[in-house]
Amino acid sequence: MTEAPLRTLERAARTPLAARLLPHTLLWQTFLLVALLLIVALGAWSQIFRYVQEPARARDVAQMVVSVVNLTRTALINADIDRRVDLLIDMAALEGIRIYPAEQSDELEPLPDTRPHRLLVNDVRRQLGEHTRFATRWKTLNGFWVSFRLDPEDANDEYWVMLPPERIENPDSFGWLGWGGGALLAALLGAFLIVSRVSAPLRQLARAARQVGSGVTPPPQEESGPQEIAVVARAFNQMTSDLARMDADRALILAGVSHDLRTPLARLRLGIEMSGAPDDDVAAMVTDIEEMDRIIGQFLDFGRGTPQEAFALLDLVTLCREVSDPYRLRGVDIRLSTPDHLVVAVRALSLRRALANLIDNALRYAGDECPLDIVVSVSDDEACIEVADRGPGIPETEVERMRQPFTRLEKARSNTKGAGLGLAIVERIVASHHGRLELLPRTGGGLRAILCLPAVASDGGRDRINQSDLGSGHEP
Repeated sequence: MTEAPLRTLERAARTPLAARLLPHTLLWQTFLLVALLLIVALGAWSQIFRYVQEPARARDVAQMVVSVVNLTRTALINADIDRRVDLLIDMAALEGIRIYPAEQSDELEPLPDTRPHRLLVNDVRRQLGEHTRFATRWKTLNGFWVSFRLDPEDANDEYWVMLPPERIENPDSFGWLGWGGGALLAALLGAFLIVSRVSAPLRQLARAARQVGSGVTPPPQEESGPQEIAVVARAFNQMTSDLARMDADRALILAGVSHDLRTPLARLRLGIEMSGAPDDDVAAMVTDIEEMDRIIGQFLDFGRGTPQEAFALLDLVTLCREVSDPYRLRGVDIRLSTPDHLVVAVRALSLRRALANLIDNALRYAGDECPLDIVVSVSDDEACIEVADRGPGIPETEVERMRQPFTRLEKARSNTKGAGLGLAIVERIVASHHGRLELLPRTGGGLRAILCLPAVASDGGRDRINQSDLGSGHEP
């Protein structure tokens, strides 16, 4: 497994599980919070409604039960004995009320121990007496069963009244549940629309900010919507306008500097070569002038900032050969170790400049006599170009400092020249590719400078590596 996936796994292992499960966008984080608050509020409202409504409902049902029992007792007491059977049949047929004689040995199933049933039982017993019994099943018959006595003092003259369950249960429970669910869905939909109206401009601003970070000037953002979002969009547009104007001014200044400094250097070099001075003196002065021109070039490269060129598919193997050929013609021993092909979407001119800077840096510190090794490799998500020398290397404690502009290891490499911008320019170019630059010690002495570039598509139009073009090969 490559180093990048290992770092990803390590970060995931250190991240709490809750943080990995929660959404990472403002839209879904805010929506989840609002949804949670709505659900809690609806739950609290339903509980409050239930505790307020249940006592009133229990009183109404208890009054109905008491009325049925009292009417039934009165009808039985006042009816002729010969007519009682007909009365019981009529009550069962017309009202669904059944009456049976009660015994102490009756098989009963008690009422559920819930708050509404407790309230109902207390209210009924307060009116009918503490001897009143209740059940949800008498023998094999289901219903709401209430006992009563024709004579309150005679425990042997007891009867059961069975009421249909639908008269006791709240018929609107499911209706309220449906209305509550509908209200919750409507509230969640409204919350999503509100949150998306806020997050959509922020997502657009984030995309525009990424474009600015990649060196692309985005189109002006809409200065509409909520006042806070409009203010941010207006400030962002002002910032991009200022950056564009600064880039234009910088390009103008760089063009002037290039002309005003390099033209006198060219005249000076021509004058020295035609002066008739000894060849050694002329060569030394020409070398100094070339070094001055190279430093000016580094200043200009660093001052240009983020590369503006577009991404295009390029064979890294061909790029490495084209960049190294001029050095080979000068007698530099450069050894290439590459696959046959490795096609990646890059900024071609910028990457050439970065690779040339790494080679110049290696030659400056290691000398022309030591061979250089350039290795091109690929992993699942990265394409790498490595430039390895046999110079003094960079101490591990100085690696991060050497990435900064105008930085050199003077004590270790006192004979070196330049402005200390080579690695800073490479760092900036690699950052524009959303890659990284690694500076590692080489086994046996020296430095390994590794350009790691993403091999997958991302902002800027990069494509995946053409895996069919990958091969293996070695150029001695």
